[in-house]
Amino acid sequence: MKYIVKQKLFSFGDDFAIKDENGNEAFSVDGKAFTLLREKLAFLDAKKNEVAFIREKLIALTPSFEILRNGEVAAVVKKDLINLFRVGFTVDVPGPDDLEATGSLLDHEYTFRRGSKVVAEVSKKWFSFTDTYGVDVAAGEDAVLVLASTVVIDMICHPDEKKLKPKA
Repeated sequence: MKYIVKQKLFSFGDDFAIKDENGNEAFSVDGKAFTLLREKLAFLDAKKNEVAFIREKLIALTPSFEILRNGEVAAVVKKDLINLFRVGFTVDVPGPDDLEATGSLLDHEYTFRRGSKVVAEVSKKWFSFTDTYGVDVAAGEDAVLVLASTVVIDMICHPDEKKLKPKA
């Protein structure tokens, strides 16, 4: 399934609108602008029910966020330590099904993989707006997990673009 992710330009905190390939609202992300210690975001379905919650980890070697479902940690998205061979993100899920995101992360051109299997592709090439990109999630994969991870990567890679913006 293909999704269109767009950061809301006039908002406090990190707010995103996520539409399906037909242009229907599928999800939204409501950033909690007034948290003092860490970033917190509610990941909502089209009916505004919370389906995941994203919160920044306070103690970590690299930027890291937890994705929670029903109060339980479903994944930890963390930026890899920079090395000579690659820069990327790991989506650490309970069990052996971790995902890795690699590619041109700053340009929104990257791939999520589980081992050698492509789970999702993120691309900006079809969009002229700087705050919009597409996410193509493979059939049978957890779209909420991939989309929430994509939002986290966006926030870490583009922190200055997400600071308090006046609400319209």
